[in-house]
Amino acid sequence: MSDPAGRNRLGEEESPYLRQHADNPVNWQPWDEAALDAARDRDVPIFLSVGYSACHWCHVMADESFDDEEVAAALNDRFVPVKVDREERPDLDSVYQTICQLVTGRGGWPLSVWLTPEGKPFYVGTYFPREGKQGMPGFLDLLDGLAHSWEADREEIENRAEQWTRALADQLEETPDAPGDAPDAEVLGTAAEAALRSADREYGGFGRGGPKFPQPGRIELLLRAHRRTGREEAVAVATKTLDAMADGGLYDHVGGGFHRYATDREWTVPHFEKMLYDNAALPAVYLSGYQATGRSRYALVAQETFAFVERELTHPDGGFYSTLDAQSEVPPDRAAERSRAGEEGAFYVWTPEEVRDVLDDSDADLFCDRYGVASGGNFEGGTTVLTVSTSVADLSTEYGMDEATVRERLADARAAAFDARERRPRPARDEKVLAGWNGLMISSFAAGARVLAPELAGNAAAALDFVRERLWDEDAGRLSRRVMNGEVKGAGYLEDYAFLGRGAFDLYQATGEVDHLAFALDLARAIESEFWDESAGTLYFTPASGERLVTRPQELHDQSTPSSVGVAVGLLFDLAHFAPDADFEAIGERVLRTHGDRIRASPLEHVSLALAADAHARGALELTVAADEMPAEWREVLAGRYLPGAIVARRPPTEAGLDGWLDELGLDDAPPIWVGREATDDEPTVYACEAFTCSPPQTDVRAALDWADEN
Repeated sequence: MSDPAGRNRLGEEESPYLRQHADNPVNWQPWDEAALDAARDRDVPIFLSVGYSACHWCHVMADESFDDEEVAAALNDRFVPVKVDREERPDLDSVYQTICQLVTGRGGWPLSVWLTPEGKPFYVGTYFPREGKQGMPGFLDLLDGLAHSWEADREEIENRAEQWTRALADQLEETPDAPGDAPDAEVLGTAAEAALRSADREYGGFGRGGPKFPQPGRIELLLRAHRRTGREEAVAVATKTLDAMADGGLYDHVGGGFHRYATDREWTVPHFEKMLYDNAALPAVYLSGYQATGRSRYALVAQETFAFVERELTHPDGGFYSTLDAQSEVPPDRAAERSRAGEEGAFYVWTPEEVRDVLDDSDADLFCDRYGVASGGNFEGGTTVLTVSTSVADLSTEYGMDEATVRERLADARAAAFDARERRPRPARDEKVLAGWNGLMISSFAAGARVLAPELAGNAAAALDFVRERLWDEDAGRLSRRVMNGEVKGAGYLEDYAFLGRGAFDLYQATGEVDHLAFALDLARAIESEFWDESAGTLYFTPASGERLVTRPQELHDQSTPSSVGVAVGLLFDLAHFAPDADFEAIGERVLRTHGDRIRASPLEHVSLALAADAHARGALELTVAADEMPAEWREVLAGRYLPGAIVARRPPTEAGLDGWLDELGLDDAPPIWVGREATDDEPTVYACEAFTCSPPQTDVRAALDWADEN
């Protein structure tokens, strides 16, 4: 029987990241039983390389090492090389990224890990240059040294692997022997204080240096703290950060949408990849900022980001793609001596000459002044990353025209720049549709439907239908991770169930369609059966019926995406209002008790859990709306009110209509949030309830909200 590790097998995979490496001379294997068996049979270590399609340093390491015949020979002869797309296998990434952070103090991609054939790590790092430089060992020398150690110092290697594996279990899997107390409502204030201490008051964001990452959870908790206490410092830091991200290079001022992060403290130069999860979380928090402050610009940023996602990250049948690459070919009209190979940011940056090729002189001057396009630029090769560099008011004075005219001409100039940019070589797109990331985007579009325009619910509904049709097995009650080119792969993780469940529930709140609520309940029941461990008192990231790794991770921290445990707990609490006989609330409470000490000690690392704990401790505002359709005036009123954590519980106006809903939900009796709350006098009616007390039935939503404010 031929050795499966004797050839590169990535051409058989659908992942764009894996296929990028299908032509390497390295005999790359996907992570599967055949690869693991090959390592055991040959008794050689596994070299695990984890990355994703838009990862800049992954491309660099591939060019330097994985395309090199000498490096490939060393990998093929003395290791089983395995390549993993971290977006397809976040469980593997979580486990081995954790050991990288524990051992080296940092992490990132590409992630490079050497494992025993049993999957236990014994050496780890991120990017390694082919030849040693700047204190980093050369990759080829490292391979030689590790292969020699495996042969000559096997006992030491295996002892280290055992120690590291025990450290992983302590860090990721273990829970306290006895649960403590769940955090109370004071956790929001504690978290807000920590966020204020970490804030960059000069440039916005958090931390005093670069790189700067979006931190939407921190902004949301500051907005909630301001609403709770009226503390102006909290909203000032939140808006400073929202303004900095929207003004700087993190935001695409021509096409809308956000890049991954800023490389500098001032938010000027981004890492140019565009991830679906950033473009889900950020418009949602800008909508919160708009509701909390009334600043219309925040609504515009959200609107433009939704337009970008609809235009560039949407499958023709409705699902959302994962990523746009940071790199693209250099436009042919740039300097001839520059490389035509892929360069980071090439699609997005400008020179003054390129602006003048698109616009007449007066509009070109206006555009360049507004967005800081100047000779020499602020980026590589004399190009400029667009940033808001001059205010409309100052441009109005300088150019002798009123502000409305300035805005109109800038809008026309941006449209012309957009059309010109569309003719440039485009960044590659990773067209995986991931269940969890789609859930985040569905939630965001649902928020847009509630705050900006009801028709945005159509984008959310189309994506939810897409995911349900392709990734949800209704008979088994199980969710798959991803689909690409028709191929479904991988069991869903907690983030897939939790994020998609949240998206379905938020879409129910936006539309009043009971089918979305029913699906959210199905996903919550699957969370209980697949991820809840009663003896440990926690929710694990991997399903009980899935592959067993060297440890079973929990995802408690917020990172580039929210904590899946935090989102799941918040979802279970919300759905407990509709299925009180289920164990949803008890599970959520036990998780908060299990991890209460961690949350209290480090609330900024556990923002999603802290927000869920605060909302549960205070109790949600329930707005039960009994109507066939939400009145347009009510939509407008609710769109302008910041009501974090409120549940909009749509229901039919009559008890007879409610009976049909209960059948669809599989409920015998109406839950308290609906029972007895029918329409009065055939008019749309709203009930506001909080802390087991309800307003009288109201036919004016303002009256219900006034009651809530007074109680």
